Amino acid sequence: QVQLRESGGGLVETGGSLRLSCERSGRTLDNSAMGWFRQTPGKEREFVAVIRWSSGSTYYSDSVKGRFTISRDKSKRTIYLQMDSLKPEDTAVYYCGARERVITSTITTLETYNYWGQGTQVTVAS
Repeated sequence: QVQLRESGGGLVETGGSLRLSCERSGRTLDNSAMGWFRQTPGKEREFVAVIRWSSGSTYYSDSVKGRFTISRDKSKRTIYLQMDSLKPEDTAVYYCGARERVITSTITTLETYNYWGQGTQVTVAS
């Protein structure tokens, strides 16, 4: 099985920064991707940023492009989300997700991710 463990959420003021981490353990995933998704009460979970494990190729939602940076450390089986210039609308529970057998055309599609962490709360005060 695969386990994902997030850390790094918290409370920050508008314009501030936070860094989230997600460590993967368990079996090796074939042709995998890992990423971040977020959810607010009453809304569906949405894509934020994804990284392809082998190549390091990254993908971002328009709402965070230029402010958030996703990266990975292969030796630690960990991905990071550096969040800068945070806005109140970034407030959400952030979930780490993982999938394997990646197809580029669906790499940002929520439904293709079948491994999830427990989530970490990010709150941006206005």
